[in-house]
Amino acid sequence: MAALGARGSAALPARLRALWGLPARRALAADAGEGKAAKPKPAFTDEAVQTLLYKMTGLDLHKVFRPVKKGLKPPNYKLMTEAQLEEATRKAIEEAKVKLIMPPVLNEREPIDDVLAEDKVLEGTETAKYVFTDLSYSIPHRERFIVVREPSGVLRKATWEERDRMIQIFFPKEGRRVIPPTLFKDENLGMVFQQDRHEDVLNMCIAQFEPDSPDYIRVHHRTYEDIDKHAKYDLLRSTRHFGGMVWYLVNRKKTDGLLIDMINRDLLEDATSLITLYHMLHPECQSAKEAKEGKLQGVDLIKVFAKTESQKEGYIQLALQAYEEAMATSSAS
Repeated sequence: MAALGARGSAALPARLRALWGLPARRALAADAGEGKAAKPKPAFTDEAVQTLLYKMTGLDLHKVFRPVKKGLKPPNYKLMTEAQLEEATRKAIEEAKVKLIMPPVLNEREPIDDVLAEDKVLEGTETAKYVFTDLSYSIPHRERFIVVREPSGVLRKATWEERDRMIQIFFPKEGRRVIPPTLFKDENLGMVFQQDRHEDVLNMCIAQFEPDSPDYIRVHHRTYEDIDKHAKYDLLRSTRHFGGMVWYLVNRKKTDGLLIDMINRDLLEDATSLITLYHMLHPECQSAKEAKEGKLQGVDLIKVFAKTESQKEGYIQLALQAYEEAMATSSAS
């Protein structure tokens, strides 16, 4: 299934294309032929969407810069003045923002099935396929010419899987293997998820697959579904994957669990941002209409959403009640 919201990939800002390592617009303009709607739904790359997603992601420096499990080394201590500490903190925040840049959400790429020639005279002369790859360094990988000569004499363009293997052989990318690890098979993902290694799976997936490949999309969707099923949203909070998960859940109208989690963690601003994004993607829903008419915000906005859109209205009401009681107690003290 294609990743929802990827139709804006053809209009990605140049900065995000460079960060994601994507080719020029002509290579990924998968939706150029789509009919023009009066007011299309927002895309993942829209500025308003990205602002809401980054806001909900959060910026926990301790989590972003948590130590990687490697060989044991003694800690380094530095004596700093107040000014030096402020400067170091500022640099850490800027570096953390770079680490939190969200991976792309794209449509699944169209299969390649182009036959260039059928040379019957070559049929049966060979028993193996021959792959011919243009090794010019100046050519982007998406535009690299790769063809396959079949034993039957057919000359065709290489499939995406064949292209990925050949490009990795001749232009190795760090962290990527020619043959994908068995970890990414559906029967093995469940065991990894039981160890709460969802972020590790997504990081490895980004390194191994192209963002519009079926395996990339499948692994991301399986990971999001497992997190939503077990309400483990905090595993991805303050990581570059949180925004993609929110986008996936909002598009499928499966936000109840995440909304309850945000309220329970006193993240009311994030909860309202979640509902705002929901209304942007589903402007026809009753909640969006009432929120617009009444100019609702905060707790009132959440209550209307719970009443009109949620499948777990009771749970959300209880979470809101606990939040309001905690706020009242805090104000009284």
